[in-house]
Order: sequence, then structure tokens, then C-alpha cells
Amino acid sequence: MVALDLGQEEKLIALARQMDLLQIEFAREAAAYAAGKRYEVDGFTTAIGWLRFNCHMSSNAAANSVCVGENLDRLSDSLEKVYSSELGYAHLVVLARTADDVGDAFNEHDLLPQALENSPGKLHFQCRHYRHAKHPAAVAAEEADLVEQRSLKFSSWPNGAIGLNGVLDPVGGAAVINALKPLARPLGRDDERMQPRRLADALVELASGGEVKASLQVTTTVETLASMAGAPCADIQHALPISSQSVEQLACDCSIIRVLLDSQSQVVDVGRAKRVPSAPVRRALDARDKGCRWPSCDRPAGWCASHHLVHWTHDGPTNLDNLVLLCHRHHTLVHKGGWQVVRAEDGGLLAIPPEVRFDTFAKGPD
Repeated sequence: MVALDLGQEEKLIALARQMDLLQIEFAREAAAYAAGKRYEVDGFTTAIGWLRFNCHMSSNAAANSVCVGENLDRLSDSLEKVYSSELGYAHLVVLARTADDVGDAFNEHDLLPQALENSPGKLHFQCRHYRHAKHPAAVAAEEADLVEQRSLKFSSWPNGAIGLNGVLDPVGGAAVINALKPLARPLGRDDERMQPRRLADALVELASGGEVKASLQVTTTVETLASMAGAPCADIQHALPISSQSVEQLACDCSIIRVLLDSQSQVVDVGRAKRVPSAPVRRALDARDKGCRWPSCDRPAGWCASHHLVHWTHDGPTNLDNLVLLCHRHHTLVHKGGWQVVRAEDGGLLAIPPEVRFDTFAKGPD
């Protein structure tokens, strides 16, 4: 490998700074062009479409330019840091996107110290926490939408092989990764399989009857666990930070390794949360409910998760009286769709839509 001499290094840094300044000027002009709607004269429905076609840009790059230009007035101090070479244009993109998402509650000074200390990639993760602190419901709604966008397609190849193509939400993707990783480890020194092959073999093994239970590490604060206003997201391995609602859903029927932080980000507890029913309790639950208890749902018990009627973060016990089986779809509706499953006076279960709240029923399974 040939090392760059000092002159080359300085030249690269200088060129990068010039590119940053040009991109800022381009973003300013792009936002002004979008506001004037002159793109309609050329038959385009958006300024992003015009920029993509005429400036030979990707849709994402064009959208970033317009977003940065529209938010420059809200990022005046960050802009000065770019001019002084303390930040890059990529930092402005992350901050401008966050300003768009947060709206009037955005204050660049909340994030400027983090921007100065971190790369744009790490800043993106921190902005995720910032968004959750300002608008937790919006982050949860975004996660719920990503669940709805889950997709998996199979295609048959001429030689009989099966191709897979799909996309998963952050929590679902993390669960799949953590379920496959233990089965995808190299089997000794003579295992010459590359990682893609080992992952494919692990998927086949898991689908063929493997008993591996996904174990997820979730790092969260006490405030997030209690869904308090202004709380940050929770961090999960292999995915973007997740909302408090997602933590609740995971805690119902996943094996979670918790890392609990206080308000000063100091670790106050590390360990495995005993929130999943024991094997005997799960067998009894399967025998009692026989499948999803959601009205008119016929999913069998093997496709269901055990749901706490009173969640364990609210001191709900993990016993038969406080557990019901819900299929994945209906479990998601309860934790992210605003639905409630409550026990009626006759012992049956009611599914209550988001517009109605029966807090007295939700206090306990009695």
C-alpha cells in the first residue's frame, strides 16, 4: 500500500471543503427553485424530479439539497461551523432532515455539540433519540409503518434454486439477525464457508425445525421504559434505535438482555429480564387459549406470542391470569396500533379500537 504524502492529504481536505461550500450554495438555489415552482413549466410535478433529471442526481441527493436549503435559516450556527471547517455538508443534511421531522420543536443548539464531536453517521443515530424525545408518537407511527412495509418475495431460478428478496423493519430485522447469527458461526477451522453461505445455511436450519430463540440486547433508560415524555429511544443491536412501544412488545415474548441506564447515562442494571413465560406456563397457556384470542382470529398457538394484559413495566405478573395468546399481527396492533385487549366481566376478551379507552379494565386481569 502506498501512503499519501502530506501534500495529497491537504489537497483532499481542501477539495472536500470546496465541495461542501458548493453543495451549500447548490442547496440554497435548489430550495429557491422549489419555492418558485418553475419546474411545473417543464412538466415536472416536483423540484426533486426536475433536479434528478436535469442535474443528473439521485432522488435522495436532490431531496437532501432541497431540505438543506429550506432549513438554512434554522441552522445558522451549524452553517458557520461548516464555513470554519468544523463540520461538513453531510452534517447539515442530518440536521436539516431532523429539523424537518421535528418541526417547530427543533433547536439546532440541542444537537450542535453532538455534531461537532461525531461523524454524520453517528449523528444520525443521536438525532433518532432527539426525535423520540420530542415526538415519541411520530417515531412509533413510523415504526408501525415500517412493519406494514415488510416484504419477502421468492423467485424460482431455471436450475431450481429459490431466490429471496425482501425488506424488514428494524426490530424484525434485528430479530432475524440475532436468530441466525448463532447458527451461522464457523464450525471449526476446516469450515471454509463464507458468511453469506453460512447465513443461508442458518436460515434453512432454522426453518427446518431449529429451536433457537432470538435474544436481543436492548439498552434503555428508566424514563423510556416508563414511556415518559421527553425520553430518548432505546438502542437495539443491529438496527436503528426503537421506540418505547417497541420495547414493550419485545418484552412480551422475546428473550431480552437488558442494559438499563439512569438519566445520566450510567448503567444501573445489566442482565436477562425474566419476562418470558416459563416452559410449563407457556404449555398451559397454549392448552388454555389454543390460539390467538383476538376475536375471529384462527391463528394456532404455535404462531402466537404471549401478551401481558398488564405490561410488566407496570408491575404486571407473568402468570396465566395476566397472559393471553396473540398472533404477531394482533400483537403489533396492541403495542403500536393503539388497540387494547381487555378482560370483560364474563372472563372473555374484548378488542378495543384506538378511539376508545377503558383504563379501568386495563388495570388488571381481575
